[in-house]
Amino acid sequence: MDCKIRKWRQSDAKSLSELLNNKKILDNLRDGLPFPYTEEDARLYIEAMLSADTDSVFAFAIEFGGQIVGSIGVFRQENIHSKTAEMGYYIGENYWNKGIATTAIKQTYDFVFRNSNIIRIYAEPFARNAASCRALEKAGFQCEGTLRANAVKNGVVEDMKMYSIIKL
Repeated sequence: MDCKIRKWRQSDAKSLSELLNNKKILDNLRDGLPFPYTEEDARLYIEAMLSADTDSVFAFAIEFGGQIVGSIGVFRQENIHSKTAEMGYYIGENYWNKGIATTAIKQTYDFVFRNSNIIRIYAEPFARNAASCRALEKAGFQCEGTLRANAVKNGVVEDMKMYSIIKL
C-alpha cells in the first residue's frame, strides 16, 4: 500500500483545510476545531505541531498516492502516566475503507515505540464509530472496554471505547 506517515509541511495547509471542512469527520473528533476550517487554521496547527516538544508530541500527515489524506498524532500524558500516550487520527472521507487508517496507525506506533520511552498508547473512539474501532483492532490494539456516557458530542451523550497497544 502506498501509504506513509511524514512530518507536516507548511505547504500541506490547503490540503489539510480541505479535509477538515467535512462535518462527517468533525462529528468523530473532539470539540475545538473551527468550522469552517480555513487554510489559516491549518497553517497554525501545522506550525504548532512542527514546534512542539518532539519527546511529547508525535504528529504526522498521512500521505496516500502522493496526497495528504489525513492526520495522526500521539500525545504523551503527564505525571504517573508519562510513559503513556493518546493517539488520535482522521482520514478524509474519499479515502475511507481502504485500509489507510490501519496502515498509518501501525506506522505511527512503530515510530513512537522505537523513538521514545512510551510503553502504552491508547485511543478512545466513539463507540458508534465502527470503522475507527475496526482500524484499531486490525492494527493490533486491544479493546479494554466501553466508557459509558463518557462524552457529549453535538449535544448527545456518547459512549466511547478504550483501546490500547503495549510496547513488548
